[in-house]
Amino acid sequence: MASRTQTIRTVKNDYRCSMERNQAGKYCVRIQVRYPRHAWNLGVYFLASSFDRAMKKLEEGLDFLQRNEEKLWFWGVDRAEDLGFSAEFLKEAGLKLDRRQEFPQKAASVSVVPEREIPAYALGPMRRGLAEGIEAPRALAVGD
Repeated sequence: MASRTQTIRTVKNDYRCSMERNQAGKYCVRIQVRYPRHAWNLGVYFLASSFDRAMKKLEEGLDFLQRNEEKLWFWGVDRAEDLGFSAEFLKEAGLKLDRRQEFPQKAASVSVVPEREIPAYALGPMRRGLAEGIEAPRALAVGD
């Protein structure tokens, strides 16, 4: 009897994050989430006054999005006519719905198994990637 080995495919939520400075000098952090269990995408953003504050809010925001996947999907897709509730729910975490279609190419990513905490070690490379994206334009301007 031949035995078959099955590969177990682990489903992971994918988070893409970008950071840029707006005209007022605030950091605009955008998060694009792909929830594969429901084949659903969600875009959110927030503003922060400093890079360190942006990273702290990013960590809190990712944690919120990870913990509340089911609620966000239920109110965002099943009850799409009630977008007011979705916006209010996100507002509690300091996030806003991002309706922009295009996402910056320069982005940092992390993938996490649903309903698990995002490990702290995964945020280090994300922090470096986002810092490099912010520093690069400034470095080019100084060199000119």
